[in-house]
Amino acid sequence: MGNPKNRVFRKNPVFENLETLSQYAADLFVRVARDAVARRGRFLAALSGGGTPQRLYELLAQLPRLAQIPWAQTHFFWADERCVPPDADGSNYRQVREAILIHAPVPPANVHRVSGELSPPAAAAEYAQQLATFAAAGLNYPRFDLVLLGMGGDGHTASLFPGFDRGAADASPTLAVTAHYEGRPADRVTLTPPVLNAARQVVFLVAGAEKAVALARVWRGDGAEMPASLIQPHDGQLTWLVDAAAASGVKN
Repeated sequence: MGNPKNRVFRKNPVFENLETLSQYAADLFVRVARDAVARRGRFLAALSGGGTPQRLYELLAQLPRLAQIPWAQTHFFWADERCVPPDADGSNYRQVREAILIHAPVPPANVHRVSGELSPPAAAAEYAQQLATFAAAGLNYPRFDLVLLGMGGDGHTASLFPGFDRGAADASPTLAVTAHYEGRPADRVTLTPPVLNAARQVVFLVAGAEKAVALARVWRGDGAEMPASLIQPHDGQLTWLVDAAAASGVKN
């Protein structure tokens, strides 16, 4: 990967803008995918929705990266999903389908979406069953090779919002939640911290000045109530890729 125009804070690159961040993230995705297939024969990735990863997804579906990713061995999961039909506005699956899946030769059997058209409890249970079919030794869920996460201005990540039920989350790989964010209530299904923290690599993509206060608190270690601060892989790598606007509250 080329050196981005950035400075480094706690070994985490800070990029000039979302475009340079996305280019770097796309190269990282390719490298992790190829390494996972070389080592274990498959690449398990959990994706997130929203505006921040959109450009990354577009880059993955374009040359040269389109030709560099081992699509036949790539399996896509989702870190969270709204409980809406797969073709609905707001569906994280739809975002990835339109940005990647209609362009890249990913086998349909390798796409493991949340069945958002079901009731939230049923969708969570069905998704947990999908995860179990890829379970790592001693677990009832996989060790993802790569988890892509974002963070909201309130410090939420995936659909883990401040005040979520920690006990229920620790007891199950998936959780049905009703989230009220920016005045938009929605039923959702999310992966839980035990699953996210079992990943081999977790990458946060954070862009925009509206994330600056939350990012500064998480990086300082004084944002304990923010779910993003709970993501600390116990046997993996944690990387924050952020733009200058998001990092504007961080003191060097």
